[in-house]
Amino acid sequence: MPKYVFDDRVAVVTGAGRGIGRAYALLLGELGAKVVVNDLGGSMEGFGSDAGPAAAVAAEINDAGGTALADTSDISTADGGRRAVEAAVDAFGRVDVVVNNAGNVRFAGLPDVDATNIESHLAVHVLGAFHTTRAAWPHMLERNYGRIVLTGSIGMFGLPDNLGYATAKAAVIGMARSMTVSAGEHDIKVNVIAPNAMTRMAGGPSEGMDALRGRDRPGAGALDPALVAPMVAYLAHEVCDVSGEVFLAGAGRFAHLFVGVTEGWLPADPLDVTVEDVVGHLDRIKDHSGYHVPGNLMECVGRYMAHRQGEEEKA
Repeated sequence: MPKYVFDDRVAVVTGAGRGIGRAYALLLGELGAKVVVNDLGGSMEGFGSDAGPAAAVAAEINDAGGTALADTSDISTADGGRRAVEAAVDAFGRVDVVVNNAGNVRFAGLPDVDATNIESHLAVHVLGAFHTTRAAWPHMLERNYGRIVLTGSIGMFGLPDNLGYATAKAAVIGMARSMTVSAGEHDIKVNVIAPNAMTRMAGGPSEGMDALRGRDRPGAGALDPALVAPMVAYLAHEVCDVSGEVFLAGAGRFAHLFVGVTEGWLPADPLDVTVEDVVGHLDRIKDHSGYHVPGNLMECVGRYMAHRQGEEEKA
């Protein structure tokens, strides 16, 4: 019997009708969680709907001896996010885990990308995660327990034609960090998964992606979405004791992605710095040795402004 199980836990997994979300839902169901399989069933770009994918995955879990129900709420709306969570509470009496996996991608970059493209990504990846989390939050506060998983992506590092997607994926890191601060001393953990797997959303036209998409090439099976699921199961489990962190998973590797700050350059007279001084000290400013990883905004500011502490105390 697995050591880390989800007996009596209830999980909502969005975008769970296909690909990576399906892998998450199947593993959580296998480990004993009661799962709400949420999926609108739209296209990769976010158009249309189809109740089939969510129903099929819920049936897979139930047929394997687990407990699941399908939900087709559109989590890009406040009402849809609420209904997905209410489906869990109404059917199973609680919600312990929300895995925000639903996404869309519309490939475009400057100068052709427009505001509608950006808004479409923010609506699903960012607002979708917000709506479900906000709906689940009161239930988690009441029980002093919750696990939230947001979905980021190494896509945030950019491709020529993924501006909207990259923008949305970078945004969820800030969301997770701020939600972590909001949780305070409550046992509610909020983390980000950046999955590396072969799904329909990896089907964009960017140069260099063909090598990753080649299912006939040796080793392509290493990009099976199931290889991401163990990390998500950890982040969704009560044993998880970290929050506000970002983890990469897939292709047989697991890693920790973090945002760090260099020690930087501190001039002798900060009030008399020229552009020439900045250019002349760029190597020092960008030197990664001795970097630190801020835990929250105030910690970042406190360390950055530490050299002024004596002055402020005298003022």
